[in-house]
Amino acid sequence: MQNALFVGVSSQVALQRELDVIANNMANVSTTGFKGRSSRFQEYLMPVASADSFHRPDRRVSYVIDQGTTLDLAQGPIEQTGNPLHVAVRGEAFLVVRTPNGDRYTRNGAFETDPQGNLVTSDGYAVQGEGGPIQINAQETGLSIGPDGTVSTNLGIRGRVRMVTFANPQALTNEGANLYGSAAVPVAAGINGRLESGALERSNVKPVIEMTRLMDVNRTYTMVSGVISRLDELRGTAIRRLADVA
Repeated sequence: MQNALFVGVSSQVALQRELDVIANNMANVSTTGFKGRSSRFQEYLMPVASADSFHRPDRRVSYVIDQGTTLDLAQGPIEQTGNPLHVAVRGEAFLVVRTPNGDRYTRNGAFETDPQGNLVTSDGYAVQGEGGPIQINAQETGLSIGPDGTVSTNLGIRGRVRMVTFANPQALTNEGANLYGSAAVPVAAGINGRLESGALERSNVKPVIEMTRLMDVNRTYTMVSGVISRLDELRGTAIRRLADVA
């Protein structure tokens, strides 16, 4: 009976984790460049007794182990905005931005300029060019961003937006504000990343699928809770009957 309770609890913990992931995906359905995540779980079989003198051998008990999440790198839908400072990232590349904690990576191409003329994201982080931050004077006109990230105005080329890729993008960690961190050193994106000017990549989260997953998780959680409650009642009944016999 104890094993059944432990199995139920391990399932509930896994389902709660799955619920958190789904909730985060749903909260970012409208976040520019957001990449959804899905949970990974693994079955763990409890070792059985090694003695061979039992009339009936032990049965393995199956538990659930949380193995983290996987990042869905599928391309999100592209929406035309007409804003020359907006760029949609196509391919596997990430944009590099400077934060107080160092360089971080994003797919959010909703650029703008700050009062100092620096090219920044909508959250105010400086967009990094291949030669450092990109600055545009207020007097410059005709701004455009090419597919390779080249930023040009009427005064010529002002820089090139830095795009990078990772050997193992699944190792990227979410750090809030639609940013990713990585312990690995990125490499130049090259042909693996192109920019589409005047457009934004929207979230790749599919609300209908997430809602279906949410209903499945809630239904399963309720079922497991019911099983645990019945097991607890059964144990209480057994204790009372044993006390009556005594």
